[in-house]
Amino acid sequence: MFCAAPRKLSGLRVFFMFLLGAGILWATALGAAQAPANGTAHADFVGSDTCATCHADVSKKFESNPHNKMVNMPGNHPGVTCENCHGAGSEHVAGGGDVTKIFNPSKHSVKEVDAMCETCHAGAHPNFERAPHAKANVGCISCHSVHAPSNDDAAKEALLKAPQPTLCFQCHSDQKSQFSMPFHHKVNEGLVKCTDCHDPHGTFNNNNFKSTADANMICTKCHSEIRGPFVYEHVPVKTETCLGCHTPHGSQNARLLNMPNVNVLCNQCHSQSSADTVHGVAAGSSDSIPCTTCHTYIHGSNMNGAFLR
Repeated sequence: MFCAAPRKLSGLRVFFMFLLGAGILWATALGAAQAPANGTAHADFVGSDTCATCHADVSKKFESNPHNKMVNMPGNHPGVTCENCHGAGSEHVAGGGDVTKIFNPSKHSVKEVDAMCETCHAGAHPNFERAPHAKANVGCISCHSVHAPSNDDAAKEALLKAPQPTLCFQCHSDQKSQFSMPFHHKVNEGLVKCTDCHDPHGTFNNNNFKSTADANMICTKCHSEIRGPFVYEHVPVKTETCLGCHTPHGSQNARLLNMPNVNVLCNQCHSQSSADTVHGVAAGSSDSIPCTTCHTYIHGSNMNGAFLR
């Protein structure tokens, strides 16, 4: 009858050891989170006022910088803004501005700088590591400048080095030429932005295309007249998405169609219909009356399964 007591004691001992281990892990994680960026955990924080004595030009501009909010964020050291990114600065100051005692992004790899940014921004951009930009070694400071962003209001808010689409076109020159075609989305005119359709920080879709429950939602948020749902759905619209018929950036064809003639485009799927007794043998040719003359509601209809007008 006394065998149960040691077992109970053993269970309590295991429980308290578990609590002790959890406490040690928590303290280690807290220490790591508060450790300076350059890894010198024994350095102390000196505060942004101290940084301003040498970096006055940067400090003055930082009042309107979105990162200035870090000074009052829970968990950060009071009065600290610069050191949240650059690491504790006591040894940097004691060394008379020794650059080896502070985290300088220009002296570190893209991955190291990205890791520093992600200590705050990982929640907002959880897919960045799988993004084409990250895989191509295009990191945060390739597009963003914390200290000297563009003077453009929209670009300044996101700390971009240049406004859209100028920034994007620095790498995506093929797309730049597409937006100069006769029919194009009004990106150069400033009515549409690259980030209206793409998330540069990564998604699960190709080409950083924004993720939505409806694959066509990126298009139909502007082209609401074809959003649906419809009683009679045009199947390719759902299965192949808008890109099955349209080229999104720019085209030589009206309505951004993939083909110069609407009959040729329709005939890719409906070749048999164009040769039957209803349409006639020549119905699929470019000289015939356009299919959309009769089949007006090609995106979907609530009245007719053949999408007739």
